[in-house]
Amino acid sequence: MALFGLFGKKSDSAQLKKWAERAQNRRAQAVDRWEAIQALVNTRSPEAVEALLPRFTFYVDPSITDQDEKDLAFDGIVSVGEAAIEPVVAFLQKADSISWPLKMLDRILGSEAVVEKLLELLARMDTEYERDPQRKIQVLATLEERTDPKIGDAAVRFLQDSNETVRFHAAGAVLAQGDPSQQKPALLKCFCSEASVRVRNRILDGFAAKGWDVGEMTAEVQSRLPAGYSLDRQGVPRRA
Repeated sequence: MALFGLFGKKSDSAQLKKWAERAQNRRAQAVDRWEAIQALVNTRSPEAVEALLPRFTFYVDPSITDQDEKDLAFDGIVSVGEAAIEPVVAFLQKADSISWPLKMLDRILGSEAVVEKLLELLARMDTEYERDPQRKIQVLATLEERTDPKIGDAAVRFLQDSNETVRFHAAGAVLAQGDPSQQKPALLKCFCSEASVRVRNRILDGFAAKGWDVGEMTAEVQSRLPAGYSLDRQGVPRRA
């Protein structure tokens, strides 16, 4: 969606473009940037939302000014309601940090719908090596804090990701669900092939918390137990 091609009048387009440029300029005077953000907020349109979102991609000193500007932009975006969803989702799909757009969508849509957006984003990601997997890590870490029957199925393939931190949060996202028992075999497979002690610890802690035994894989799991762990008589992991 092209920002300035959507405005009706040329004069409106020019004014909004001017406000957008100031709001997005970290080197602008704070008072000028504030006035531009306020003007965009007062416009209450999807185009203004699109112009406000880049303000969340940079930091200015002092920190109180940075926070005040972002709070103003945030409240303005949320106040637009459903009309803000499309530009916010588009921003979520490309932003280096997903925290702000997620907060916006939580306020506008509610948690259940936001999980759907996160799962759509995760579905576009793969498990191959990438130089900067931070977005994938952020999505999985966020899903650890939410519950939905679809999360386990979506996150389980990342137990085989090439990045250790991705695998760590994938295990957390799967185990955080109410009944992730369908993923139990995949978790055990990950445990038995995993080089990272913290990933293995996370899986063991999850099994212990749920009272799951390791079943027919007792011998394999026993041989891979990190220091401080044991299996009880039922094959349930325990911390020593």
